[in-house]
Amino acid sequence: MKTLMVVCGSGIATSTLAEGKIRDYLQSQGVLDQVKTYKGNVAEYINKIDDYDAFVSTTVVPDNVKDKVISGVPLLTGVGQDKVFEQVLNKLDLGK
Repeated sequence: MKTLMVVCGSGIATSTLAEGKIRDYLQSQGVLDQVKTYKGNVAEYINKIDDYDAFVSTTVVPDNVKDKVISGVPLLTGVGQDKVFEQVLNKLDLGK
């Protein structure tokens, strides 16, 4: 089972929205049953980034982990969200 963490500043609002969009997309691709999704706040989970196969953040992350994090901001704006979905599939090694 692949693991995906979605974080925001508080772990409540935007991470919930972003996680929902990602779950809907994974469902549409027929791979949701292969992924366990989690959500939380960036402060609590950023140091556990390597515990997850993919890590999406809708807020700023420290420079030393930026290369491991997928920006989830497009999921909030709707602009470029397809690229986020593609990055998630690739990180989870579920690309078709």
